[in-house]
Amino acid sequence: MDSDSTFSIIKPDAVSKGYAGRILARITDAGFTITALRMVRLTRQQAEDFYYVHRERGFYRGLVEFMSSAPVIVMVLRKANAVEEFRRLIGSTDPACADQGTIRADFATDVQKNAVHGSDSPENAGREASFFFPAIEIF
Repeated sequence: MDSDSTFSIIKPDAVSKGYAGRILARITDAGFTITALRMVRLTRQQAEDFYYVHRERGFYRGLVEFMSSAPVIVMVLRKANAVEEFRRLIGSTDPACADQGTIRADFATDVQKNAVHGSDSPENAGREASFFFPAIEIF
């Protein structure tokens, strides 16, 4: 995936609280184009596979449980310098440290229930997007 694309997930906490529409509006208002979008409910195995890179970390089991607990919205986004721009829009992983006006500052509860996932590099964005979308479904 090039530097003008990134991948995101609106997490179970934000979907179940009804924040998805407001988060999507924030994303498009910030100039991102949504090039792929789908609501899914991850199985435990799918969550384990997606977060495999974190399997040795202490938070892995809790993350897998959380991400498979309810539906999520997965998407591919496009904008110049997408990864960097999206991470600026969503704010710090810890919402208590997130800048005012960021998505996580406004919609997240804690480090795990932080409303959205955003890829940290174009390489990871490509890997993560391909987990959910075949190339033919990304416009």
